[in-house]
Amino acid sequence: MNTLPSNISKLCILRLSAIGDVCHAAAMVERIVTHAPHIQVTWIVGKVEYQLLKGMPNVRFIVFDKRQGKQAEVQLLNDLDNEKFDALLLMQVAFRANWVSRLIQAKVKIGFDWQRSKEMHWLFANKRIAPRAHAHVLEGFMGFADALGVPKVDKPSWSIPMSKEDIEFADALHHRLGKYVVISPAASKAERNWSSEGYAQAADYARTKGYQVVLCGGPSALDKQLGQEITESAEQIDENLIGKTSLKQMLAVLQRASLVIAPDTGPAHMATTVGTPVIGLYAHSNPRRTGPYNNLQNVVSVYDQVIKRQTGKDWQELPWGKRAKGDTLMSQISIEDVTAQMDALLE
Repeated sequence: MNTLPSNISKLCILRLSAIGDVCHAAAMVERIVTHAPHIQVTWIVGKVEYQLLKGMPNVRFIVFDKRQGKQAEVQLLNDLDNEKFDALLLMQVAFRANWVSRLIQAKVKIGFDWQRSKEMHWLFANKRIAPRAHAHVLEGFMGFADALGVPKVDKPSWSIPMSKEDIEFADALHHRLGKYVVISPAASKAERNWSSEGYAQAADYARTKGYQVVLCGGPSALDKQLGQEITESAEQIDENLIGKTSLKQMLAVLQRASLVIAPDTGPAHMATTVGTPVIGLYAHSNPRRTGPYNNLQNVVSVYDQVIKRQTGKDWQELPWGKRAKGDTLMSQISIEDVTAQMDALLE
C-alpha cells in the first residue's frame, strides 16, 4: 500500500456488525487508543452492537441503524455534520457497509487487500492494508492498526465497560449458584448449532465435575427453542437466561463463568474479551479464522475432514474462509471430544 499521511489525528472506523466481529475490531481499536492516544477515534457501528460497546474509553460512537433503510443514511449525514477525517478504516466488505462509506469524508479510505476485497469493496477504498495468508479475523483487523503505524502488541486486550448494575447482576448469579459453566447454544443459523442432546450431555457432565450450568443467548425464537430443548433433555439446568439479559449483563455473566461452550456465535467472542476460556464448536467454518481467539487450541472442530470430503482438498489448498455446506454437519461433533476439552479447561 502507499505511504499514509504521518499526521493522522482524526480517524473514522466503519464496522457495523456483527457481535463477534465487533469484538475482534474492538481489540484493534483498543490498540490504537492505548498506543496512539493523540488519534481521535470515531466508530460508526450498528445499533445492536453499540449496546455492547458503548462506554469504551476514548471512542466516540455514531450509531447506524440499518433497519431504518434510507433514513439511516440521512441520520448519518446529520450526525457527521460535514465532518472531515484524516483517514477512514473500511473494516467491512459487505456492500451495504461499502455503500455507507461514500458518505464519510476522509483524506484516505483504507480497505482490505485485493484478495479480501469482496462485494466491490475495492471500489470504495483508495489505499489497502497488507495481505496476510491464513490470518484469524482479529489478526486481519490488526492490519489496519499496522497501516497507521500504531505500535504492535504481543497480545490483544479489551476495555468494554460494564455498569455497576451489570456486575451486580452477575455477582448475584454467582453468589446463588457458585461456580458455573455457560452454554450459549445458538448461532445465527440453525445449521451451525450442535444438537440439544449434545448440549444437554455437556451440561450433565459439567455438573458431575461440580459446576452449575447457565444457558445464555439472544431473544430470537431459535435461541429460545433450543434452550427449551436442552432444559428438557438435561438432568438439570440451573439457570436459563436466554433472552433475559442485555448484552452488558450477558458480558458480566460470561466474565463470572468458569467456562463457556458455544458454536460460532457472538457470546463466544464476548467471553474472550473478558478472559473466560471458551470451547468453540465448529463444522462449517475454519476455526483458525473465526474461532475464539484465546482458545483456538481448545476448539472441537470437524471442519478439516468435512471440507476435505466436500472438495477433495485440504483446507490449506482452498481459498481462506471457504465454508463447508450442509444442514447436519454439526452432528459429527462427539460428546467425547467436548468433554475432553472440558477436562482440560476445568481441572
